[in-house]
Amino acid sequence: MHRVRGKVAIVTGGANGIGQATCMLLAKEGAHLAVTDVLDKEGQEAVEAFKSASGTAQFWHLDVSKEEEVEDVFASVMSRFGKIDILVNNAGIAGVDKPTHDVTEEEWDRVIGVNVKGPFLCTKHVVPYMLKSGGGSIINLSSIYGLVGAPDVPAYHASKGALRLMTKTDALFYAKNGIRVNSVHPGFIWTPMVEALAKKSAEGEQIYRKQLDALHPIGHTGEPEDIAYGILYLASDESKFVTGSELVIDGGYTAQ
Repeated sequence: MHRVRGKVAIVTGGANGIGQATCMLLAKEGAHLAVTDVLDKEGQEAVEAFKSASGTAQFWHLDVSKEEEVEDVFASVMSRFGKIDILVNNAGIAGVDKPTHDVTEEEWDRVIGVNVKGPFLCTKHVVPYMLKSGGGSIINLSSIYGLVGAPDVPAYHASKGALRLMTKTDALFYAKNGIRVNSVHPGFIWTPMVEALAKKSAEGEQIYRKQLDALHPIGHTGEPEDIAYGILYLASDESKFVTGSELVIDGGYTAQ
């Protein structure tokens, strides 16, 4: 208990899935939460649950692809809590699942805008606050698709690969300032995003999930909490010697 007690954490995409599980775990471990998302209703409902766990949580509407919104929200969080210790760049979208030559410029830009530009903007606007307070932890949610390829969602692959290298660059920029930057690489996790892909699949949700389970040597698809515990470690002082690293939580997928 209290592994991040008294720390202030911003979690983007905190209304559901991995973001929601991360917020709940951080709350239980003593963090003050700034929950952001474009899903206002779900975000407000989630905050009420987080409050019951920690007593300190607030929701902000945030589209991470818009710099003015990022700047305003982060300033508001700073005004509310007085510091920012942890940033979890979790907000992301899968984008269209079709071959590269069929992807439109608009479809490509939308994924890159959320998955790459978003973490860039959030990092850009959180670093000055962390510099003033003497350090912090930035955790970027990449993917196994930032490590290996597959014949699907090409913009998503590109975005997660970019985020992996952005993480290492920022880790080197800010190591001397006590700001650690690491990436987390989940395997297939049963989140609303993956569930939506399953429902759209030709084979149907049940068969789709069985196929996902079979991809992992451990025998099943992951749950959001599996990733949340890894994020908690990187957010806490337990990982004070860890920066520029890739925490792969994938049930053995990339070991094959």
